[in-house]
Amino acid sequence: MGASLAEGLRRTGILSYFCGMIVARKKRKENIAEYLIYMWQIEDLIRAARFDIDRIRRTLIDTCEQPEEVRQEITRWYEELIEMMRSEGVMESGHIQLNKNVLINLTDLHLRLLKDPKETVYGALYYKTLPHIIHLRTKSGGIEMPELETCFTALYGYLLLRLQHREVHPETLEAIKQINTYLSYLAAKYREEEG
Repeated sequence: MGASLAEGLRRTGILSYFCGMIVARKKRKENIAEYLIYMWQIEDLIRAARFDIDRIRRTLIDTCEQPEEVRQEITRWYEELIEMMRSEGVMESGHIQLNKNVLINLTDLHLRLLKDPKETVYGALYYKTLPHIIHLRTKSGGIEMPELETCFTALYGYLLLRLQHREVHPETLEAIKQINTYLSYLAAKYREEEG
């Protein structure tokens, strides 16, 4: 990440969003869906920095308005993620097991909620979202992925399009809104379970 990009992010206040560990902990407690999307962003940031902790420190960590000991903890957090990505072979693409486990847990909850006859709202949201999931799968060029991963991939792709200031087709926007509503409800159910 170049100095000019880091400076632009600093001016807009976005850079503090990438202090990493602090935001991740908060999102994990408040909204597991937002946490997962955030962690996918962190994986891509690490890739963009070419797994160079010094570069991450200069452009992201050193700009965090935190005490030095907190910045050191954030540095260790990024170092651990870098090591996970290297050891798990997801340096080019894919997600670390930590993030895959979140999807596994959400999928388990999803299946339990679908089987629960008292969860009519969840079932209705899911079945209203399902046509969008099927449509996204057909557009994916034959890439097979589970339903929830399809939803998260769509949201993440939409986020990237917005960051690039690219136009989004109205049909895609409609799908994203429905998927977001559905995943927000699932995340709320997850938070209820976690207590």
